[in-house]
Amino acid sequence: MNGSEQVAEASSPAIERSENSHPTHHWLKCLWRIVVVLCAIPMLQVLMLRFINPPATTMMVYQSVAHLFSGERITWNHSNLGQKEISPYLYSAVIAGEDQRFFAHHGFDETEIEQAMRAHARHPKRPMRGASTISQQVAKNLFLPPWHNFIRKGIEAYYTVLIELFWPKERILQMYANIAEFAPNVYGAEAGAMFHFKRHAGQLTVQQAAQLAAVLPNPERWSASHPSPYIQRRAVRILRQMRGIPTDEEEDGEPD
Repeated sequence: MNGSEQVAEASSPAIERSENSHPTHHWLKCLWRIVVVLCAIPMLQVLMLRFINPPATTMMVYQSVAHLFSGERITWNHSNLGQKEISPYLYSAVIAGEDQRFFAHHGFDETEIEQAMRAHARHPKRPMRGASTISQQVAKNLFLPPWHNFIRKGIEAYYTVLIELFWPKERILQMYANIAEFAPNVYGAEAGAMFHFKRHAGQLTVQQAAQLAAVLPNPERWSASHPSPYIQRRAVRILRQMRGIPTDEEEDGEPD
């Protein structure tokens, strides 16, 4: 082996160390690890909650912190039920009122988005109606605070994809019924049924289920047990939809 070959071999490890220790290479490795962790954590959360009912949601905690900073008492009323402990009328009512193509889509309802845009074009002075699916609402309420920005919407979309991938539709519907807000700080079918009608969620009548579903867009504004004319109209439309009669959300008229 001549001297030049020895020099080349001796310098080779140094060159490799120099390349491996380059700041850009180091930061790219760190960034990749961060991305992997950030993608893995939601996946683990969704997989665990496929079988475990959460004692609280991010929305409940966020609302409690908001009450704390405003000097109000921190409280919420919530309990989880098994799938068969909730009235099937309520499942049908929330599908009719919130997501009529729930069993047909995979987390995002493009048809509803298009209809919402057309409705807003006809009535531009009205707030654009929501087009979120039940799966999206579970992702938002279970895992995320109610911030309005594109980053949160992107994270919500990722959780929605994972929920649709790892949970059956029946689990998504059960989770939604257990965490939806039916009155201020009243979360879930059992708490909502007891608060409004003094009965368990499994004992709800079809009319009561429709009234509970009717207030879901804004439970702090409307009451299921003391329905305004607008909520009464919404409940009637939801009942018709539950019976398979085609309806249009514009039949509800102007909110009161």
